[in-house]
Amino acid sequence: MTGHHLAQFNVGTLNEPLDAPGMAEFMSRLDPINALADGSPGFVWRLVEEGANDATGVRPVGDDVIINFSVWESREALWDFVYRSAHLEVLRRRREWFRRHVGAYQVLWWVPAGYIPTVEEAVERLELLRGRGPSPRAFTFRDFYTPEGVPERAQPARA
Repeated sequence: MTGHHLAQFNVGTLNEPLDAPGMAEFMSRLDPINALADGSPGFVWRLVEEGANDATGVRPVGDDVIINFSVWESREALWDFVYRSAHLEVLRRRREWFRRHVGAYQVLWWVPAGYIPTVEEAVERLELLRGRGPSPRAFTFRDFYTPEGVPERAQPARA
């Protein structure tokens, strides 16, 4: 384990309210995917609204925008969950439930191991990425930085 963990924050603008019939399939997949994340190697933490199993009620960037916010031990651990698990099927179908974002909708940044960032910090990091592009303080899988601030463009190795 290193002295840093990777925080990730992403937003999704809903095509319709979560209780609409068109969102039923997405909502039925939410608990299983969250449970998969919780049990994935390298998972550290995810935002959960008090009294709920998810954070769909937390709306810091708009009433029609839901967020996902988590911390992982490494880039590889997050990558494996996002692109090498059942999460990928949900990701592939995101246009059924969410509008296409013109700008950045996901941001990554390093935090000290054991630190849980705030929602306000996450929103600030996303805005930083949108306003200034990738940097050691706010980056993407494609334009990635090491904890030391060194650019690293290559994707994680494929198994």
